[in-house]
Amino acid sequence: MNKVLLAGRLTRDPEMRALASGKHVTQFSVATTEYAGNGKERPEYHNVVTWDRLAEVCGRYLGKGQQVAIEGRLQTRTWDDDKGLRHWKTEIIAASVEMLSGRKKKDYAAESAADGIEAAAGEDAEGAEAPTVPADEPIAEELAA
Repeated sequence: MNKVLLAGRLTRDPEMRALASGKHVTQFSVATTEYAGNGKERPEYHNVVTWDRLAEVCGRYLGKGQQVAIEGRLQTRTWDDDKGLRHWKTEIIAASVEMLSGRKKKDYAAESAADGIEAAAGEDAEGAEAPTVPADEPIAEELAA
């Protein structure tokens, strides 16, 4: 059985790209901590890959520092470089990613501001007063389901 369960923090923002076939792929890394006893901790870093719809969601909503729980499988790729040297890379191919710390506040604030500007443009066109959106509005947990 090849199954991986991890809980950790993203060490960088996800990198999403679209392939020529139309599929989306997102890559990011997650840091976990191993507790060795006597108050000692040892960090481990894991490369994570997501595909298709999950890749789109991760690319849009995840960011550096967020806590996530990941379920997936290990996969090792091998390739030879231009000099003929063989390389190996072990990655976690995620089947599910659960956000444990919610959305990034700056993204939520930017989205709220954009919605406010959009609404204001529509309201101004009709001659009514445009609503304002406060910048410090609390973060919504929209992907809890």
